[in-house]
Order: sequence, then structure tokens, then C-alpha cells
Amino acid sequence: MNTSWRTASLVATAASVLALTTACGQDNTTTPASAAQNVGATAAAGNSGNPGSGTVAGAGNGYGADGSQSSASPAPVAPAGKLSVAGNPELGDVLTDGSGLTLYRFDKDTANPPKSNCADDCATTWPPVPAEDATAGAGIDKALLGEVTRPDGTKQLTIDGWPAYRYAKDVNAGDVNGQGVGGKWFALAPSGKKAKLSDQPGLSVRKDPKLGDIVVDRNGMTVYRFMKDEAWPKPVSNCTGACLEKWPAVAPVNADDTKGVKKKGLMSFTRSDGGKQMTVNCWPIYTFAGDKAPGDTNGQGVGGTWYAVSPDGKPVGAPGE
Repeated sequence: MNTSWRTASLVATAASVLALTTACGQDNTTTPASAAQNVGATAAAGNSGNPGSGTVAGAGNGYGADGSQSSASPAPVAPAGKLSVAGNPELGDVLTDGSGLTLYRFDKDTANPPKSNCADDCATTWPPVPAEDATAGAGIDKALLGEVTRPDGTKQLTIDGWPAYRYAKDVNAGDVNGQGVGGKWFALAPSGKKAKLSDQPGLSVRKDPKLGDIVVDRNGMTVYRFMKDEAWPKPVSNCTGACLEKWPAVAPVNADDTKGVKKKGLMSFTRSDGGKQMTVNCWPIYTFAGDKAPGDTNGQGVGGTWYAVSPDGKPVGAPGE
């Protein structure tokens, strides 16, 4: 019986490797799951919210509470933990807590100075996120994390001054049921702004005056390759831990949400840490935390191992290329 089980396991493993080899060796236009977890993508979302799909019609008070919500017992306050960035197909990069639950901001609050105007029944529907143990994960500027003292004396997490909340109707990681509730509640982008996709494709090509045609993400930020990574027989990222703080992995992008990028080997893969990452020609791709604006190429040639990516996936300007 044990021998049969091991044989079946080996066959399944071989089939999995063969599938990846085929994907990396032939044209592949299979679209990855667009809602996959983003491991530290640095996309800066826009400043205006769009309810999009998944919007829940809120009550007239703008809090989104049901008529019976006020009598509900407050749920135990869960710690924020290590904040992450998740890719959402309708909203782009969304900030989540350590459990993967979406974080929100309230239009009636203020960021300068930080102030929460959500209390009592509102705070039952929109539990304030505690500030005490919150830490910045990959792709999040820790300088944007702060706190505000609520009327009851507790400390609430702020992102660039905006108080952060969860939504009581979000049950699973990745839920965005609070988006657009009452026209006043919006998912937070990692920048503290309202999460919103830009009009630019997920991946496209920009002509750089020094480097020529290079791949950029939907926010115009330069995309890079790490020379220590692997592409065949399957993509492997060797940028982990502290490396991801400087070189956030680009989250999966639908193949039809690209322009000018070669379709062969355009796919996503699962990293060793469980996150999803995009590839161009099967090579894992990243952005650089040192690039502050579209058009920056400060990561080019860093350490002799990081290079901008050409539309066919080659490292631009790398020795021997």
C-alpha cells in the first residue's frame, strides 16, 4: 500500500513539473488568478474610490449597519499583525491585516490631524484596527504607519494619517464587501489613499531614453529581473525576506491586461513563501523601493544582479546580453 502511495505521489509530482516546463518552454497565454496575493507590489493606487463590483448597499447613516447591528455584541478585537498588500482585480493593490482581511478608511475621518469619527454602532460595524502590534510587511512604507487616540483611550492604526478599520461583513481573506458602503467607505491602498486601479495596463512597455524599451507596471514603475533567479524548468525567486523589502515582487497580471509584452512565458507562479508572483518569459519580475516616481530606473545594475526587463524578458544592459 505504501509503495502504491509513493508511486502515485511521484507520478503527480512529475506531471506538475512537466506542466510548468511546458508553460515556460512554449507560448502560454493562460491568465493567472487576478485576485492572488501580492507579495509586496509597490503600485501606488489612485486617490478616488470606485465602488466597482462587490459593493454593498449601506444604510442611510453611511455606516453600512443593518437595522439590528446596534444590538450585536462587539467581537473580540483582533491584532493588526504584519500588514500585507493584496492584488484585487477591481481595486488594484489593497492593504490587508495579518489575517488577510481588507482595511478601510472613512470619508468622515480626517488625516491631518488624524481623527476618527466612527464610534458606538459605527465602530461595531467597522471595528477600528489596533495600532499596538501593527508592522509593515513587504511593499509597505513603515513611515506611513501611525496611531490616533480614540475617545475611549485605545490606540487606532493610521495609514498616512487615515484611521484604519475592518468591516464586520468581511469574513474571508480578500473580501472587499465594505468597498463603497454608504458612499463613504473605501478599501485602503498601501499609500493610505483609496484603492483604485489606474487606466494603464498591468504590464506595458515604455521607451527609456537610456535603456530603450523596458517593461513597467500599471503605475509606470520600472520592472526588474534578478540574475540569481531561475526560469527553467520552472520559475524560482531567490529574493526572499529582507530582499523583498527592497525589491517587491510584482503580483499576477492577466495576460489580456498587458500591452507590448511578449506573451510567451507570461505567467504567474507560487513562490516558496506561498505568495503569487508574475513572470515575463518565465523570469520572476520585481519593482524597486528606491524608485519613487514613474520613469525612475534607480535599480538598474544594482549589485551587478538587478536589471530592467525588455519586452521579451531579457535583462537590459546585463553583461553578456
